Amino acid sequence: MTQRIRFRGIQGIGGGGLLAMTFTILGDILSPRERPQYMGYFTGVFAAASVVGPLVGGFFVDNLSWRWVFYVNIPFGIVALLVTAKYLRVPTPTERRPIDFLGSALFSVAVTTLLLGATWGGTEYPWTSPLIIGLLSSGVVLSLLFLLQERRAEEPLLPLRLFKNDVFSVCVVMGVLSGSVMVIASVFLPLFLQIVRGVSATSSGYLLVPMMGGVLIGSTYGGRLITRTGRYKPMTIAGGLISIAGIGMLALIDVDSSRTFVSIGMAILGLGVGTSSPVMTLAVQNVAAKADMGAATSAVNFFRSLGSAFGVALFGSIQSARFHTVLAARLPGGSMVGDNILNSPKAVLALPASTLHAIQAAVASGVAVVFQWALPVTVLAFLVSFFLREVPLRDDVNVG
Repeated sequence: MTQRIRFRGIQGIGGGGLLAMTFTILGDILSPRERPQYMGYFTGVFAAASVVGPLVGGFFVDNLSWRWVFYVNIPFGIVALLVTAKYLRVPTPTERRPIDFLGSALFSVAVTTLLLGATWGGTEYPWTSPLIIGLLSSGVVLSLLFLLQERRAEEPLLPLRLFKNDVFSVCVVMGVLSGSVMVIASVFLPLFLQIVRGVSATSSGYLLVPMMGGVLIGSTYGGRLITRTGRYKPMTIAGGLISIAGIGMLALIDVDSSRTFVSIGMAILGLGVGTSSPVMTLAVQNVAAKADMGAATSAVNFFRSLGSAFGVALFGSIQSARFHTVLAARLPGGSMVGDNILNSPKAVLALPASTLHAIQAAVASGVAVVFQWALPVTVLAFLVSFFLREVPLRDDVNVG
């Protein structure tokens, strides 16, 4: 496991850089008025890949070795490397700038410490345990040290001057809130579908298609509409309303909920996410100076990813607590089933009927409570979107 964690970290360094550079390059070659349409295409490709990924992963789980989860990335990486090496033409920078290594280290350790505290709190250890308090306290202290470093660094990792712009600040808050919610459907609904509805890992991947189809439709047509009208704030508000409807519907699921009901809720949520998600990057790039384009773009993407990471950790703690509470009430001695039983849906479905029904009810209740807690977070993100100042989209490439 330690080996997997280390190499996953190396993969994350490359993947994070590629994700930020993709949208930064768009900002270099396209005017803000043109970008929404192409950002919609990028979001659509991401949505399609997010559907194909669980399908292929489910096939591997059901039929092949887990190692293929990693092997499959190699040919795609080689093709991407060859294509970008041959066809990507971007200006070579003539000025070399220092790298904020100390800021990067402080930031990485601070985020990791806070994330460990959020992940282990309430599950592995009580929230009041010395370890959790120590992790959270250390994370806060390291975050403050990071801010001090960014104030004095010649080329800071995260220029604090960006936060003086209200558009950037609002988009960061929206990114954290929306990121914490948008990931939970793809994380917790497959658990519900495999254990409560009894579908295979491959089939549960198919059942994510409605959500990603909604993302594809929302991002594609939303991007085109923004390009046509030059206005992005209405898309953010509309996407927020649709997301609230989708989360609200999924908060009602129980052990008797049909696949159709879940699929409709997923499609509505995907449509809302797809409509509003590209706006944050677009709005920030529209007001960022040329010199801050990369930092501003990567910051928005990072805070959205950070929200997703903390969302999985916090909502996972909520789901686990509810699962064990319901299981203990429905199955005397249910805690003896073991915390790792949910890692093997096939093993769960092979249990005696009384135990299986208790676990299914506990899983359904745990997943439902995740969406119930996610609903006020989604509403808060929707309310924050009203503070997003709409700056007219320029027709020229940012040369400032």
